[in-house]
Amino acid sequence: MLGLVLAAVGVYGVMSYSVAQRTREIGIRMAVGAASGQVVRLVVMQGASLVVLGAGIGLAGALAASRLVRGMLYGGSALDPLTFIGVPLVLLGVAMLAIWIPARRAATVDPMVALRTD
Repeated sequence: MLGLVLAAVGVYGVMSYSVAQRTREIGIRMAVGAASGQVVRLVVMQGASLVVLGAGIGLAGALAASRLVRGMLYGGSALDPLTFIGVPLVLLGVAMLAIWIPARRAATVDPMVALRTD
């Protein structure tokens, strides 16, 4: 559970920072007519692509490491399908929630305030 919380906080922090860095861009998009749904979709898709890439790399690393750990396990399989399917799905769900919060905040950016910040 602690690892899950740390992963969620990390993803939230990275996405929140990314949205803060792109405030001017998001303000310009909204000033020229982008709907808040489009802004949310933009931020969520950016974050989701990073999360899916990270999950893929993590699964590949876990599969490679399972060969090394196989001899140390007692009474269990190194390639447990529930673990290799369930854990990434839970992490993806938590990451999507952590991405959605900054995305909703980005959709409420006032274009005039965003353009004046520089």
